[in-house]
Amino acid sequence: MERSVAARMGFKTVAGTRVALAVSVARNSGYSSFVESLSVTSGGDDVPVTELSDHHGGRFHYMEFADPADVLVEYTATVAGAAVPEEPGLMELIRYVRPSRYAESDRLLPTAYAEFGGLQGAELVLAVRHWVFNELRYISGSSRGTDGAVETLLHRRGVCRDYAHLAIALLRAKNIPARLAAVYAPGLSPMDFHAVAEAHINGIWQVIDPTGLAPRESLLRITTGRDSSDTAFLSTVGGSLSLTHLTVTAVVDGALPDEDPAQPATIR
Repeated sequence: MERSVAARMGFKTVAGTRVALAVSVARNSGYSSFVESLSVTSGGDDVPVTELSDHHGGRFHYMEFADPADVLVEYTATVAGAAVPEEPGLMELIRYVRPSRYAESDRLLPTAYAEFGGLQGAELVLAVRHWVFNELRYISGSSRGTDGAVETLLHRRGVCRDYAHLAIALLRAKNIPARLAAVYAPGLSPMDFHAVAEAHINGIWQVIDPTGLAPRESLLRITTGRDSSDTAFLSTVGGSLSLTHLTVTAVVDGALPDEDPAQPATIR
C-alpha cells in the first residue's frame, strides 16, 4: 500500500519560545519506499531545525525563536510498503500498564471491573472498543486540552484523543498494556491528525479506534506514547504560541481498505 500525507500549518510565537513539532511519519525498516520533505520558514527565511528521535520510530523537530515570529510549516511524505511490527521489551510493557496524565487507569479501576467483569485478552479489547464507541458522542471542540479519561467519561463526549484516552485507561485498569498513537488517517472525515489506542495482545500491538472514523489498515504512525502528553503535534517547551491555521491530508493509492472492528489490525 502506498500512502501520501501532508500537513501545512502556521503559528505565531512570542519572544523566547521553544517549539517541539511532531508531524513527520515515524521511521520503520519495513517501508519499501519513504520520501518526505519538511520546510519551516519565518518571514521567508528558513528556520534552523533539530531532529530528535523518540520512542517507536517517532521524530520530533525542535526549534527556537529568540524574537516573536510568524512561522509556516509544510510537510509531505509518500510511503510504500508495510511497517515491521516491533518487539517491545519488558520495561515498555510495564510503562504502558501504569496510569498516566490523561489515562488515569487507577481512578477508573472500579469502572473497568464493573463493566467488563472477567473478560480478558482479545475479548476484553474488543469489548472496551465497543463500549467506548457506544458510550461517547463525537463532538468537535467539546473537550479541553486538560481533560483526561475521567473527565471524558463524566461528560460522555469528546474527540479522537478523548476516545483513545478512555479506552487506554480501561485496558490498563485490567492489566493490558495500552498506549496512544498519533497517526495520519486516510479516509478520516473531517480530515485532521488522528489519535488511536494500541493494546498489547498475544505479543502484538493491536490498534483499536473507538471512534470508528477511519480504516485501521491505512493508518500511518507519527508518534507513540503513554497519552497525548507524549504525542502532541505541536507543543512549547518555553514561551508560548498560537496556531493560526492547520490543513492535513492523507490518501491511499487506490481504494481504502475494508474496516471490520471485530478483526485484529496493526498500524502498518
